[in-house]
Amino acid sequence: MDDATKQISAIEATKTKLAAAGVHTVIAQFVDIHGAAKGKYIPIAHLEDILGAGAGFAGPSIWGTGLPRTGARAEFYGQGDLSTLQALPWMPGYARIVCNGVVDGKPFDGCSRRVLLKQIARLNKLGLTLNVGIEPEFFLFNTDENGRPVVCAKDHQDKPSYDLQALARVRDVLRCMETGLTACGFDVFQIDHEDASGQYELNYHYSDALKAADRFILFKMAASHIAEEAGLLFSLMPKPFADRPGSGLHLHLSLTDASGNAVMADKADSHGLSKIGRECIAGLLAHSPALAAFHAPSVNSYKRLVIGRSLSGTTWAPAHIGWGYNNRTTVLRAVAGRMEFRLTDGSSNIYAALASTIAAMLDGVEQNMAPPVPIDEDIYEWEDAQFKRHRVKTLPQTLGEALVALGEDSALAKALGEDYVAEYLATKTPEWIDYCRSVSDWEYKRYLTWP
Repeated sequence: MDDATKQISAIEATKTKLAAAGVHTVIAQFVDIHGAAKGKYIPIAHLEDILGAGAGFAGPSIWGTGLPRTGARAEFYGQGDLSTLQALPWMPGYARIVCNGVVDGKPFDGCSRRVLLKQIARLNKLGLTLNVGIEPEFFLFNTDENGRPVVCAKDHQDKPSYDLQALARVRDVLRCMETGLTACGFDVFQIDHEDASGQYELNYHYSDALKAADRFILFKMAASHIAEEAGLLFSLMPKPFADRPGSGLHLHLSLTDASGNAVMADKADSHGLSKIGRECIAGLLAHSPALAAFHAPSVNSYKRLVIGRSLSGTTWAPAHIGWGYNNRTTVLRAVAGRMEFRLTDGSSNIYAALASTIAAMLDGVEQNMAPPVPIDEDIYEWEDAQFKRHRVKTLPQTLGEALVALGEDSALAKALGEDYVAEYLATKTPEWIDYCRSVSDWEYKRYLTWP
């Protein structure tokens, strides 16, 4: 049996299996440059269309493609990855397939998933696999008559972390998320109430980088749908309330070789890291200002990454570029022969975030970079003079600063694709300009009759 015949056989078997499970529609899903899930419904009888030429879309209608309105390159096609096809328990009758972008019959470099695949291929050439554990923090809200978020009055506490009463109030929603994601192959192992009222975290085990990215998009789709069905709003907004902690999306990163051995770990090292582990840390820290544009890509992201006192009174968000053993006050935490990158939040395009992470790590390895001296103390308690003495720099404090840093990072642009980075900057820069020109309630209160 040749490859084409095997493919046809596999497709027919898949259609039969899904039809037997009651699936009548396939969601051909991709993400735009912001990381938002996009797509269309395809009857299961036309599954071959998604796997062949792909599901068709008007390219200019999608954020960040940079495609023209006319000609062959005006069409964007989402070509399905059959390995990702699975039924959605929270939407009986529907299945999702993840798509890669195709334009004019060729792989589209402006597709964020393809940008990640390119970086994964670089790792694979070295015999390495990046495993990623993602920790999504999120809010479940009601909204007022103006559409603004409102947390249940009973949830307001000075320190609501791990509050069982708040968990119980939304237990059915959380249980539906757990069972639905578990049926999709996630290994959900804990759910807790976080540091802010109405804030939760759902943890599932790690996987390779591509699967981790695909799963995070599915998590967002599931959580949003399930919450909406229950009359709630699911939000990954980094800082919805000025006076409460924000939400991050911490990435736990580890490298393995072809035999599955951890290559970042070295028990003989003072911080448990091998030479390549330290080089990866050095690359991430060196590129952190530019990485912020991908990992913290919204104006609101920088209300979380603040220097000095937080209005919430408590924070685990990083503001400084440093690392240390089990140190949650720096942007990078080394622990158990792996590392946790703490810059990322849920407003990011997870494919771009992971692609840029790999690119920065590989730059550290290729350039034999050495990381700065580790910091093994609570830098939240430091005075300004200590940061200067230890030469610890700050992360960008606005989206504008992050975009400038990305524009100046030629190594990162070369690795990810200069056209992709240019389109990303062209998409995000107007967002920053719009914010700078807007007038907020704070300004009215402060300046309307001042001085």
